[in-house]
Amino acid sequence: MYTACYISPLGAIQVRADNSGLHSVLFIDDGAGQPGDTAPATNSLVTAAIQQLDEYFHAGRRSFDLPLTPPGTQFQQQVWQELLQIPFGKTTSYSDIARRLNNPLSVRAVGTANGQNPIAILIPCHRVIGANGNLTGYAGGLWRKEFLLRLEGSGKYGQPTLW
Repeated sequence: MYTACYISPLGAIQVRADNSGLHSVLFIDDGAGQPGDTAPATNSLVTAAIQQLDEYFHAGRRSFDLPLTPPGTQFQQQVWQELLQIPFGKTTSYSDIARRLNNPLSVRAVGTANGQNPIAILIPCHRVIGANGNLTGYAGGLWRKEFLLRLEGSGKYGQPTLW
C-alpha cells in the first residue's frame, strides 16, 4: 500500500492506493493518520490522485480519471457507484439514490453507506443533501461539504436535482 498526504484548501488529505487502484482519500483529522505518515515510496496512482485533487481545487477540474478500489460490502459498492453518477454541480437526496437502486425503503442504509465512503471527493458523497435541500451529515464536516458544493457551483444547494 502506498500513502501520501496532500495539503488542500480543506486541510490535509491522506491518499492510499496499491498498484490496482485508490483505496482511500480521507481527511486526516478524520483519523486517517498524520501528514508525515507516508509509505517508503509512492506510486503513479497516488501521484495522479494528488495532481487531480490539486486541479480540482485550483484549476477547475470537474471529473476524475482514476481506478477506484474502495473496500466495502456489495451494497456499499452499489451506493458508491450511484454516487459516481451524480454530475458535477448537481445534488441529489438519499431517497433518490434508494429509488435508483430499486429499493426505496433503503434510505437509512443508503445514508449509512454514504457516510462510510472511504474515497472523499472522488466518490462525491458531498453531493447528497436532504430532500428538503438542507445540508445533512458529512464525515469530513458540514463546513467541508458546503465548501465543496460551492466550489462546484451548487449555489445555495436548492432542492436536490435528479440527474
